[in-house]
Amino acid sequence: MTNTIDSAQKLHLVFGGELENLDGVSFRDVKGLDIVGIFPDYASAQTAWKAKAQSTVDSAQTRYFIVHLHRLLEP
Repeated sequence: MTNTIDSAQKLHLVFGGELENLDGVSFRDVKGLDIVGIFPDYASAQTAWKAKAQSTVDSAQTRYFIVHLHRLLEP
């Protein structure tokens, strides 16, 4: 078993949900967050993020985010 990170693999998480207010990033229901998925690169994560963000355009309180998981995994 190796502990090295594959530098070619840049994992990204896309998730979102309804915010408590538009001034912060506190979610109204953490247990109800929409986990869109984990993607192998930023481009595919951005495509998924954009689709989810556009599908919730009528809900001003709903926001989606991209998290750079590969940065959290780097030693």
